[in-house]
Amino acid sequence: MEKKKKRKRKLAWSRLLIVCLILGVAGTGYFYRDVLSAEGASESEGDVQPWFASYVDATLTPEYPFEKRKDNVVLSFVVADDKKEPSWGNAYTLQEAAEDLDLERRIARLRQNGGEVIVSFGGLLNKELALVYEDTDALKKAYESVINTYDISTIDLDLEQEGLANKEAGKRRGEALAKLQKERAKKGNELAIWVTLPVIPQGLTEEGTAAIETLLDAGVDLAGVNIMTMNYGEARDEKLSMAENSINALKKTHRQLRIIYQEDGIRLSDQALWKKLGATPMIGQNDVATEIFTLKDAKKLNDYAQEVGLGRLSMWSANRDSVSNENSVGNQVVSNYYSGVVQESYAYADALSKHMKGSIAAGAKQRTVSDITKDEVNKADDPETSPYEIWSEYKAYLADTKVVWRRNVYRAKWWTKGDMPDAPVLQESAIPWELVGPVMPGEKPIENVSLPKGHYMAWDEAAEYHSGDRVMYGGNAYEAKWWNQGENPEKSISGGDDVPWQAISQDEIKKIVRGDIVDMKAVAQPEETTEVMEDPAVPAAESVDAIPESE
Repeated sequence: MEKKKKRKRKLAWSRLLIVCLILGVAGTGYFYRDVLSAEGASESEGDVQPWFASYVDATLTPEYPFEKRKDNVVLSFVVADDKKEPSWGNAYTLQEAAEDLDLERRIARLRQNGGEVIVSFGGLLNKELALVYEDTDALKKAYESVINTYDISTIDLDLEQEGLANKEAGKRRGEALAKLQKERAKKGNELAIWVTLPVIPQGLTEEGTAAIETLLDAGVDLAGVNIMTMNYGEARDEKLSMAENSINALKKTHRQLRIIYQEDGIRLSDQALWKKLGATPMIGQNDVATEIFTLKDAKKLNDYAQEVGLGRLSMWSANRDSVSNENSVGNQVVSNYYSGVVQESYAYADALSKHMKGSIAAGAKQRTVSDITKDEVNKADDPETSPYEIWSEYKAYLADTKVVWRRNVYRAKWWTKGDMPDAPVLQESAIPWELVGPVMPGEKPIENVSLPKGHYMAWDEAAEYHSGDRVMYGGNAYEAKWWNQGENPEKSISGGDDVPWQAISQDEIKKIVRGDIVDMKAVAQPEETTEVMEDPAVPAAESVDAIPESE
């Protein structure tokens, strides 16, 4: 998430002088080492509430006074330094950060103010630890040294670039963290692990879903998946706001996460899955010049988070959430020190943190277990209460057809046969069904609507038809996709791109019957009909002329 910038190694004495001056002005006193310990969780294990935490670029100069905040922070980023040791931004070892940045004391001060601390590993720049440690045990000790130094209960893995793509590193990372997590749990020091991943409005990339699967396969119990709702580029729907694109990204990731856990043998309800999701927008001006996450977007995203019970909201970054001045607004320049929009200090944090006041530490005590049984999943749908027909693997469905499957309503995006609506396919663009929503209590079957007989001309085998022509056949209505002759419209039911007919959708038929649209293709009905045009697929009724006159 961090903006690309080159950090120089510190000049120890000069930086020390600056730190002393800053601390002198701030009036920071000395606190005992035991103040660094994390506060205990205030919520029960079954009642973890949503929380908010701002990312803080810990090594950015001048140093951001995060210790004065009264909310939570995600200190970023721990990476491997040139000596392959844990460091802050490849600029400070842990010991140097204690001396030159007074980092441990500042964390203690934040905790005194009621805030909690997460440490984030990785980021856009430098090397995440798993990329340089080739031994799993050594990697585990590296993570553990950071966790112990700052006495934290929650870590964040910000996986980007090589840190996301390198499969061998991903495997080592998973094995090391799973071992560390299990060892700590035995001692009563549970560790919550969040993974932060790039996303587009269509969901996680294949690398993103693979990263989650790798962690789960290694035995890591993930606290949640935090998506970076920013920098969408060409994937963004320009007709929608940044908040709306972000909400779409959350919805798609929610679906993907359900499948990933299902494949791992864990079945989670919608509510449980939302608690395992988080979102982190880049406030104000994004790296993509046309993308600006406004304060209005922040409020809308927070409203949605409350609506669905999202587990977490964050932002990049607290360093940028400052009062605007005439030189910091509307210049489409991404700054480390301001958002690029008109705002007051802490305006984004205030908007995003509303009603997100839960304890981070409480999440470390949670364990991911199924909250839906197999019997509940496989419970048969009831045709008597389902609004649409129950999906069948033997039947073909036209585009826009709605079906019920496992107590959910799905809509066909295109012609389909044999494709299970909730098939475990991670990339939604590859599946023919779209989830509409659950079957609601008290619903009754909705009957299909048909056009009246003779609404269109009956199909004639000898006639020529052009694109857009409509006919009736077998009581159903069809539209020609291109010129054809002698091609039975019923062939369209089998699907395929080479079929010249497509059935008229139920949605359009309903609109025609209700009179919502004027059907220009309909046959004009005379006031007195002397000749009846028969549909060849429907048995002809006995003609009145065939009835003998009574004597």
